[in-house]
Amino acid sequence: MSILKKVLKNNENLYYAFSNKKVIFGLVIFSAVILLAIIGPMITPYGYEEYAGVGYQSPSKDHFFGTTLFGQDVFTRTVHGLRMTLKVGFFAGSIAAILGCVIGFISGYYSGTLLDEGLMMITNLFLTLPTIPLIVTLTAFMEYRGMFILSLLVGVTNWPWVARAVRSQTLAIKNTEYVNLSKISSVSVFKIIRQDVAANMFSYVFMVFIILFQGTILAAVGLEFLGLGPTRGISLGLVIRTAVNWNAVELGMWWWAILPGAVLTIMIISLYFVNTGLDQVFNPRLREM
Repeated sequence: MSILKKVLKNNENLYYAFSNKKVIFGLVIFSAVILLAIIGPMITPYGYEEYAGVGYQSPSKDHFFGTTLFGQDVFTRTVHGLRMTLKVGFFAGSIAAILGCVIGFISGYYSGTLLDEGLMMITNLFLTLPTIPLIVTLTAFMEYRGMFILSLLVGVTNWPWVARAVRSQTLAIKNTEYVNLSKISSVSVFKIIRQDVAANMFSYVFMVFIILFQGTILAAVGLEFLGLGPTRGISLGLVIRTAVNWNAVELGMWWWAILPGAVLTIMIISLYFVNTGLDQVFNPRLREM
């Protein structure tokens, strides 16, 4: 038996994860998208704003995704935009996950106290805020918007539901025997939350991050489509927005709008398969026999 098989056999969740067809399918597709974002800008001979040839060219061996009305290579713009969109999704998802988990763990552990009520009041306040108008108002006063700014804006508006979900899970764990034993043993609160609560919720938090990653990518693309993305650089939302603004589909240049949108759709679907498969892995009742 190979070393890999031994490792998988010793870790039940890993074994079921790499045996689940949905997880494998999703990971393969998502890995292909990541690979495209990494090597795509390296294999194309053009810059994303560079004139690459005659405009209005359909997909061919010289231009995989065709050219824009202005002679720019759509494949080049797509792979550069994909790289930016993935970065924003990852950082925004990480910000939302960290904020939501920290607040959820603390609020759940101190449930019924003033601290819990205060944190939940802040969470409920953020839940009621109109996200798009708020971001539009904030970006209106910004002369420059970079990747970090966009990630921060998306991240800080997507954490409240995570906080509530993590809090409910923490409430179910905080009164278990091993947590009570740690309290009796005078273990610090931080250590209890880290070792007894968070460690036993790793699979749940991991799935939450995938959902956040998926959601923040769509949120970022939506903002970019509205013209609220980074003021410099290129992103998938900007590629699609430019195509729509110049009536690409109406002019018969379907490749300009549809192919970048197809890449985005494939990426989101792959994450859906990974999340659905992991749900079966971490929930024994849903495992395929």
